[in-house]
Amino acid sequence: MPFELPQQPAPELPARWCVFNGSLLWLLDQQLPARPPVDSPLTGQRFLGVHEGCNLFMAELVGPPPAEGEWLPLRPALLAMPLPQVQAAARAAQLRQFFRSHRFCGHCATPLAISSDQLGRHCPSCGQVYYPRISPAMMVLVHRGRELLLARSPHFAPGVYSALAGFVEPGETLEECVHRETLEEVGVRVKNLKYAFSQSWPFPHSLMLAFTAEYESGDILPQEGEIEDASWFDIDALPSLPTPISIARRLVDHTCGWLRSQNA
Repeated sequence: MPFELPQQPAPELPARWCVFNGSLLWLLDQQLPARPPVDSPLTGQRFLGVHEGCNLFMAELVGPPPAEGEWLPLRPALLAMPLPQVQAAARAAQLRQFFRSHRFCGHCATPLAISSDQLGRHCPSCGQVYYPRISPAMMVLVHRGRELLLARSPHFAPGVYSALAGFVEPGETLEECVHRETLEEVGVRVKNLKYAFSQSWPFPHSLMLAFTAEYESGDILPQEGEIEDASWFDIDALPSLPTPISIARRLVDHTCGWLRSQNA
């Protein structure tokens, strides 16, 4: 569900809170809570917009955490909460990173001031303007007949394979990035790129843009240090895949459904 971004919360709507304690996010019953912790002082309270009919707020815990609920690192928290709430937590985590890392001007070191839109920051001394950073990254799932080209990075969980991915370089288009990363990571050339969908991913501020592509040529040659293994897998004999909240899993499911419909 898309965000609505009014300047002020709507008083008639319920609330939803993203409360952080260091690297941990607070959940109640494995959901973002409808209220902040009782009797726990907070700082940095901010309204982040309306999502799923709720006013979304973020804050930082000050002092000892309450006994109720659970405090989880961001990635396990995203896995635990309902899928529609992942987008809300991702927005809070990315804006939190921006607020924490943009307190002083990178040009003249003057403390930054809050801009009129409440998210941007500007320097009252030299006039530099800062906005939350978004890093575009492509993901591509290459198919050859009924087969998918999947790979695993050394940092993946044991046995898990995924689509190829990489960050867009300055001066590079998304399409150029797809071709470059596929050739670099597995030595394969592709054709007939098709955009699928996108996902905001707060590690730390990525915007994942997913594509499918047809195999054109080349033998698989994993990039040393980046790709631990890569192979072709039939859509009915896939290895372990990323979690359902990831765009990679959505891309695999989407492509398998499309390939099956083509062969029906």
